[in-house]
Parts: sequence; structure tokens; C-alpha cells
Amino acid sequence: MGKKRIVIILIIVIIIGISLGIVILSQNTTVQDVDDQKTVLKGDVIMPTKVSRPGCEKTDSCYTPSKIVIKQGNSVTWVNEDVAFHSVTSGYYDEPSEIFDSGYLDPEESFTFIFENIGIYDYFCTLHPWMKGQVIVELS
Repeated sequence: MGKKRIVIILIIVIIIGISLGIVILSQNTTVQDVDDQKTVLKGDVIMPTKVSRPGCEKTDSCYTPSKIVIKQGNSVTWVNEDVAFHSVTSGYYDEPSEIFDSGYLDPEESFTFIFENIGIYDYFCTLHPWMKGQVIVELS
């Protein structure tokens, strides 16, 4: 094979590789930022380790993400990845709304709630009142 032919084949292989990389990266988007809020397509919220101690509220990381936007009729699943018990209770610590309440979640346990109505749903942990989050439900 001539050098010219090898160079042409190499250029074609590089172009194909770059094209495949662009296609793969453009299809792998599941979370997008919206004005400091997260749009979570899967709907999972994590209670990460060490949030049972005060301090996570300073970085807004008690529930990750702390604010999410979903479509009406979709569900959100909260997963406790901490070593402590936690809860997911609608409303505020001094004024729970009784729309949803997970009860106490053991480590590695989860809680799922389906949001049928549009609106803004604040929630907190009954055991750790500094843990707060929000679900924003939009019209589907």
C-alpha cells in the first residue's frame, strides 16, 4: 500500500470515530440545569452520607438534588444512602402538610410518591429539620 492510501484511510477512521463520539455524547443527557434547579427525568433524589449532621443546609446538599422539576403524573423516588434514619415529609418542620410521608427510612430504603397535581411541594426530614427539599410539578 502506498503512503497516500494509508493517510486517506487513517483520516477516514478518525472522522468516523469523531462522528460516533458526538452522536453518543449527544444522546446521553438525562439531567439538565434550569436556573439552579434540576430537571430529573428518572426522578431520583438521594439522601447522601453525613446529612444527619447539621451543615448540609449551607451547601443545599441535604437532599440531592434539593430542587427538582417533574411533569404532572410522574413519580419521585427518594433513596436513603446515609447510615442514619431519615424521612421525606411534605410541608415544613413546624407545619407538615400530610400530602406525603415516608415514615422513617432505614439506610438503603427508598420511598416513591406519584405527583398527580401541578404545584410546588416543599418537604423535609422529621428527624433532621435542616434537611429540606422541593418538588416542582409542571403541566404534562
